[in-house]
This record gives sequence, C-alpha cells and structure tokens, in this order.
Amino acid sequence: MNTLKNDKKFWIALVVFGLTGQVAWVVENMYFNVFIYKIFNASETDISIMVAVSAAVATLTTMFMGALSDKVGKRKPFICFGYIIWGVTICLFALIRVDVISSLFKGVSALAVGVTLVIIMDGVMTFFGSTANDACFNAWLTDSSNSTNRGRIEGINAMMPLVAVLVVFGGFMGFDLALIESWTAIFLIIGGAVIVIGVLGLFIIKEVKIDKTDNDNYFKNLFYGFRPSVIKQNLPLYFVLIAFAVFGIAIQVFMPYLIIYYEVSLQMADYVLIMAPAIILASVATAFYGKVYDKYGFNVAIIPTIISLCVGFILLYLFKDKVMVFIGSLFMMIGNLAGASVFGAKIRDLTPENKAGMFQGLRIIGQVLIPGIIGPFIGSAVLKNADKVLGNDGTYSFIPNENIFLAALVVAGVMAIVLLLISKFTKTKKGNIS
Repeated sequence: MNTLKNDKKFWIALVVFGLTGQVAWVVENMYFNVFIYKIFNASETDISIMVAVSAAVATLTTMFMGALSDKVGKRKPFICFGYIIWGVTICLFALIRVDVISSLFKGVSALAVGVTLVIIMDGVMTFFGSTANDACFNAWLTDSSNSTNRGRIEGINAMMPLVAVLVVFGGFMGFDLALIESWTAIFLIIGGAVIVIGVLGLFIIKEVKIDKTDNDNYFKNLFYGFRPSVIKQNLPLYFVLIAFAVFGIAIQVFMPYLIIYYEVSLQMADYVLIMAPAIILASVATAFYGKVYDKYGFNVAIIPTIISLCVGFILLYLFKDKVMVFIGSLFMMIGNLAGASVFGAKIRDLTPENKAGMFQGLRIIGQVLIPGIIGPFIGSAVLKNADKVLGNDGTYSFIPNENIFLAALVVAGVMAIVLLLISKFTKTKKGNIS
C-alpha cells in the first residue's frame, strides 16, 4: 500500500480538492433544492426526485469510471480534467432562467420546464463530478494511504462537507436567493473555482502507482464487487456498507430540506450566523476524532457519533428557539461528520489493495444511491401534508416541519440495531470488523 503521509502536496491536494469538491456538492445537494424551490416553486416531490436522479447517476458513474481508472492504472487525468468539465457544467446553470426559458419554450409553463431542466442538468453535472470526485479522487485517497493514517486522513476528508457548507453560506450570505441574478453569480463563481482547482491539480497531484488490470475484462470488473466469491471474501466490508447506507438514509431524510426549514419554517433569516459556529466546532471535533478511530477502532469510535446524532435529532425536533436550535445543530453535525469519517476510514481499511476503483461503485451505493433514493422520499412522505405558504407570484410552496427530524431519529435507531446485529454476527462467524 502506498502512502504519501509525509508529502506536503498530498495534504494540500486532500484539502483543496476535498473542500472544492464538497463546495460544488453543497451547491448541488443543498442550494439546488433552494434554487428550484425559490425560483421555480418546486414541490417536495420535485426535490426528492432530483436527489434520487442525482444519486442514481452518481452511482452508475462511480462504478463505470472507477473501474475504468483501475483499468487505465491512473487517477490523475480523471480527477483534474473531470474537475475542469465539472466546473463548466456548473457555470451552465446560469443559463437556466425563467426569462430565457420563456423565450425558448412558448406556450408552456416556464416554471415546470425550469424544474425539468434543473433535474436533467443536475444529472449531467453529477456525471462529471462523480467521475472526478466520487470515483477517482476517493480511489486516489485510498491508494495514497494505509491503516496507520486513514483515521486522520478521513477525519479531514469527512469534515469537508460541513466546512463547504460554511464556505458557501458565509460566501453568499449577502446574496438575495429570491433573485435570479444572485443565482447566476453563485453558479459562475463556484463553477469558475472548480475549473481553477482542476487546472491546479495538474501540478500538485502526484500519481500513485497502481497495478493495471489489462488482463481483466473491463465489463467484468464493473461487477467485481457483486461477485459471490468476492462478497464471501470481504464480508466485513459489505456489513459496514449496509450500516453506512442506513446512516446515510437518516441524514438524507432531513438534509434536502434543512435550509428551507431554518429559513421558512423557523423564520431565521440569520440562520447562517447560527449554523456557522456549529459547523466550525463540528469540523474541529471531527478532525481530532479521526485519532479515536486510529487508536480504538471502528466498534468503539462509532458509538459516540450515533449518540451525538440522535441527541441532535431530538433537540431539533423538540425546540425552535435559536439557542436550542444551535445546540441541536451542533450535536447533529458532530454526529454526521464524525460518523461519516469513521465509516469512511473503515471502508478504506477493508477495501482490497489495488481494487480501490472497482469498489468505489459499492461505496457510492451505500453512501449515495440508497440514502439518496430512500431518505428524501421518507422526508417527502413525512411532509406530504405540511402547511403551505402563498408566494408573491400567487403560487403555494410547502413548509418543512420538525417531523423530518423525528423520522431521521427513527432511522438512526434502526442503524444502531443494524450495527448491533452485525457485531454479533461477525463475532459468531469470527469475522471481526473492529
């Protein structure tokens, strides 16, 4: 196993590519929901469909492109050029405007067409983003690390999603998200930044030597992780992936609606000021928490993250004043970030050497596809009879309520049961996942 733990360029690439990639994903996973909600009056069903489509595209892309990078024996070209094209597709969202749509599609609802175009373009953008980030950047991290430093690396990598939330919220705090001009600027700024980072990667990413799979059939490799023999040989990996999928479902029950909940339901126009300290504290805690995994292992490290996550859900369900919302958000974010880092590190530890690309598809199924399809639809079902608010244009929009956190708590309880059953099973079968 290769290691670049003393390579400064590795750590720079980890932070720069990890953060920039997550900033782009924040725009997609959280801001796109706000975008189609505010600009095109999207329903809760529209939002859940968009998340599900993106999850499906991300999964297929990661499977195909991860295996392809194994076949080629290189990650760097996929990462760098993938980021560049990813940035271009983000910039293209600046063209999705009601005035542009109205001029091109006469006699149809510009709002309906806008929602459809966003969902389609989200899929296109996800293809390039998943190629660069989900498939190849994550495989590169696995290739570049080993069991002595994965907790630390994954602690930094896992905190990037919420650091990205902080960057996006803070950077665009002065933008009026009800105005299309604000969205145009956001898409161009984020897209441009992703392009620049892709170019930078040509100079700072060091290719890690991996064994090419020239003698293997590419299409056979796509389904390598689904072979019964491979599953039997790597049972602990699949058990952890199952638990990670349930963990992700709990997060995706509420995450697509979180900003809308803060801003619309709780009427917190300054929600950024409430979330920012919570994000900073959660990120710092997660960065240090990686050492807990390195020292004590998965079974010990995962327990406090589940407790923190559940406490956060309970507080967010019960309270609506700013202080308690802040505390609840802090516990939820710590549980989210630290839990993801523990799962991520364990998955990397259990991934067979020189097969990282092939197994990225499996990882994305557990991390993105299953949570992205099931979670938002649970949230949508919970919000089916939610209150509506009349907008200035005479149309109604749904108002998310606290029940999304109760539903997430139930799913988190299921995850705890799954982990308990897995622990008992692996001990019985002498297949330790600690």
